[in-house]
Amino acid sequence: MSHLKYYAYDGVGQRNRANFYYSQAVRVGDRIECAGQGGWDPATGEFYKETNAQIDQAFRNVELALKNAGGKGWSQVYRVNSYHIPLNNEALKAMVRNFREYMPDHQPIWTCVGVTRLGEDDMRVEIEVVAHDPEGAAKETA
Repeated sequence: MSHLKYYAYDGVGQRNRANFYYSQAVRVGDRIECAGQGGWDPATGEFYKETNAQIDQAFRNVELALKNAGGKGWSQVYRVNSYHIPLNNEALKAMVRNFREYMPDHQPIWTCVGVTRLGEDDMRVEIEVVAHDPEGAAKETA
């Protein structure tokens, strides 16, 4: 798949590319797909202790991954998959609060799943998205 362009932001993105052999985002024409983003500090990789703080940070990390791939951010997101430990009302309220903050003008499709394990021991949330970015795609081909 060498015709696709892959992205890994500085800090954790580059670390995960080296250690786990994956990218944070990929551009497929006018779409940007992001790997699951957790509630880690993007510079240090440290996880926030509290679940709400991890969800808030995961939203910021999605924004970072989208912009690093040439997108505008959450305003272009149309699909969200979220994975939670635990999946409870507190997590759902935090997700909805962030949806309203980051996407006040639209409501994406969303799949929300409770799981028993995520990619790293201290992860309590992982959010992956797909965004539509026709302007960015036009710049890539120009």
